[in-house]
Amino acid sequence: MGEYIGLDVSMKDTAISVRRNGERVWRGKCASDPEAIARIVRKHAQEPERVIFETGPLSVWFYHALQAERLPAICVDARHAKAALDMAANKTDANDADGLAHLAEVGFYREVRVKGFDSMLTRTLVAARTKLVRIKTEISNQIRGLMKTFGLVVPAGKGSTFDANVRAKLGDSSDLAGIILPLLEAWRSVRMRAAELTRRLIGDARQSEACQLLMSIPGVGVVTATAFATAVEDPANFRTSRSVGAWLGLTTRRYQSGQVDYNGHISRRGDHQVRNLLYEAACVILTRSSAESALRDWGLKLRERVGFK
Repeated sequence: MGEYIGLDVSMKDTAISVRRNGERVWRGKCASDPEAIARIVRKHAQEPERVIFETGPLSVWFYHALQAERLPAICVDARHAKAALDMAANKTDANDADGLAHLAEVGFYREVRVKGFDSMLTRTLVAARTKLVRIKTEISNQIRGLMKTFGLVVPAGKGSTFDANVRAKLGDSSDLAGIILPLLEAWRSVRMRAAELTRRLIGDARQSEACQLLMSIPGVGVVTATAFATAVEDPANFRTSRSVGAWLGLTTRRYQSGQVDYNGHISRRGDHQVRNLLYEAACVILTRSSAESALRDWGLKLRERVGFK
């Protein structure tokens, strides 16, 4: 029999527990660094069978780094593990590591598929671009709101038109211009950086066969196609297409107990960003797009069947 290792990972330190033959043989703590953890594991475990840790901000890095150290790393669902870890009398990092090691030994855990670095890099690009676009919109709205206070209503317009309209409205108001112009410069800078990331995103999508296929659907653009493709990664990860909807939280909850059996709202589990983008794309297909497609026909028939108006 080999050893089973549980890691309770935090930003600074990681608690480690090693079990063998149903008993804990060692536990301790070290810095949250995969190389340091690998050295300690090799020192106290001659034949590590499983090294498990929960999902978290460092899980992608830990998984790939421990795999590179040739350790059998397994990332488990934190919500699933919590039910077992809450049985401990005291909630401590050491006890959590013991609990994870015990789960590894008995095999009572739900393994999570960890995305590759390439997919995470593209997802980071999408998230960064989305954040910059949101900041740009917030700054422009802030400028419009501040100028309204002084009776200066900026006409509708985006991009360079918005810039020119703001400067024209300020006119000779030097006091107000000293406040608004720094905001306008910040807006311009954020707009340029968002445009740079958008061009990079479009370039990457053009090189992806999956993104090109998804973008052929009315209502699906570069952002939606890229976010969905990087979330799924390999279609072989799912046995059926229905599993994708459940994985993204688009499947209704179900509660059954005795004579009670009903369906509730969608679970909203999984990637909320991809779920929101797919919802927006579905609204475009059903309400705004007039292009004929098998997907649109299926959606309209489904809407009629469930009685949605």
